[in-house]
Amino acid sequence: MGIPATIALDAMSGDRGAEVVVRAADAALKAHPFLHLIIVGDESVLSSLVAQHIADADRATVQHATEIVAMTDAPADAVRKKKDSSMRVAINLVKSGDAQACVSAGNTGALMATSKFVLKMLSGIDRPAILAELPSIGGSLHMLDLGANTSATAEQLFQFALMGSIVTSDVRQLERPRVALLNIGAEDVKGNDVVKDAAELLKGSTLNYVGYIEGNDIFQGKADVVVTDGFTGNVALKTMEGTAALVRHYLKRAFTRSWLAKLQALLASAVLRRLAGDTDSRQYNGATLVGLNGIVIKSHGSADEQAFLHAIETAVVEVENQVPEQIGYLLKRETA
Repeated sequence: MGIPATIALDAMSGDRGAEVVVRAADAALKAHPFLHLIIVGDESVLSSLVAQHIADADRATVQHATEIVAMTDAPADAVRKKKDSSMRVAINLVKSGDAQACVSAGNTGALMATSKFVLKMLSGIDRPAILAELPSIGGSLHMLDLGANTSATAEQLFQFALMGSIVTSDVRQLERPRVALLNIGAEDVKGNDVVKDAAELLKGSTLNYVGYIEGNDIFQGKADVVVTDGFTGNVALKTMEGTAALVRHYLKRAFTRSWLAKLQALLASAVLRRLAGDTDSRQYNGATLVGLNGIVIKSHGSADEQAFLHAIETAVVEVENQVPEQIGYLLKRETA
């Protein structure tokens, strides 16, 4: 990071505890000399961890919060009843301008509800969406919505496409990311009226719209941004995760079936390590809650130090590129 910036970290909401967040914070501070972090949570716990693990403690401030949003908490309860949670305090810091972004590994529904309540929506954006980076042939892609909205209008899909294009352009440094609509076929006659109407809106825009994409082509390198509603997107994402787990299961079974198979696994170990590295979900951790009047990054709840660091890195990129401001500018231009 080449400009001074401050990011708030919700240290108490993940599955692995505050130490993971603090260790990731130390790595982020070492990588970005102009970065300052506000680590939010139980001060008695965090002060000790910061003293142990952060080399440049002058750039890490502990902000006390008395409550924690549990993974089982209903979003409405998190908003109404836990106003001093580490999640809420971290988001409040973005609202007040004391931080330019928030990163949390907490309850997704609660994070979305609290962020929307505190930060509000960008002007002209109807609903927030969850956007994440996923691996694909030749690099990666961004896909949204992944669960914030069970349904969407054509206008909202257009807004998702616009927001996805901005984030993808910044994260992957692409001048004109290719945008595709997820559909049941590539032909113009396929799909429901919402998807067809969204396609017409995208055809009339300045975005680099490349048409429909089917589920089996998502990872084929044909698009940089894949747009769909949250119901379909979440089902697709969970199917991807399940398929990856199935492949790992079959590989493990195949390579442990006999002594010869074990020998073959040993000979193929370098290839297998490379495969594991290329598909390591930790290097894609950090989903953006786009459409908010502020930057909020959702880390996976079970993120380890490396994964949480990547979520912080995502926040750094979005702060540097002023993503909400870019979205607002492009939306005005497209709707003028």
